[in-house]
Amino acid sequence: MKVLTLKALALFGALMLVMIALGVIADIRGFDETRGGYEPPYTGYTGEPIDWDRLDRGPAGFVKRGYVIDVLVNCETGMISLSVFGLEWQWRQVSPRALAVHQPREACQQAGYVTRF
Repeated sequence: MKVLTLKALALFGALMLVMIALGVIADIRGFDETRGGYEPPYTGYTGEPIDWDRLDRGPAGFVKRGYVIDVLVNCETGMISLSVFGLEWQWRQVSPRALAVHQPREACQQAGYVTRF
């Protein structure tokens, strides 16, 4: 019985690791659904820019919920942070391309946040 229980728990653990890995891959792929337009003036891109109206709002800005990784955009500073299982890492500032293509500054102002980026 011990061996069967151990194997069942090992299988369950392996499946959970696979599910987490698939969630991380899906989150990374869904982070920016646009391609191209990498050089100024950042035109000629394909895909859909971020629809800010569909994202959650937090006290400091927008939150894009993922399966494993949540992406937080601080509307005051323009800092993009990643949150995984409650741990938060500051990742990077909003890029000039993101400002032109996704227009986070305008979305933040429209949502009533004070922007300084």
